Amino acid sequence: MRRLFHHYDSLPDAPTHAPFLIARVLEDGDSEDLAELFASLGEQRIRSWLAARGGRQLSRRSRAFWSRILGVEPAPGHPLGPDLWPL
Repeated sequence: MRRLFHHYDSLPDAPTHAPFLIARVLEDGDSEDLAELFASLGEQRIRSWLAARGGRQLSRRSRAFWSRILGVEPAPGHPLGPDLWPL
């Protein structure tokens, strides 16, 4: 995951910065990043995050993908989301 956080001196701590890590990795991570995220935080915590915050912190495309994969209905997106962020 280090490549996703290249502008930080060190990788953010998973338990402390979980919402930030989850959003970045679900949006831009590769298979190794995802494996590390799920191993460190667990699927249930990621599912809970998606249900509570995923609507506003993921693109529509990523939100739809992860909703289907994890079987969770994400929180609603920003009301102007489709106009501001078409993907």
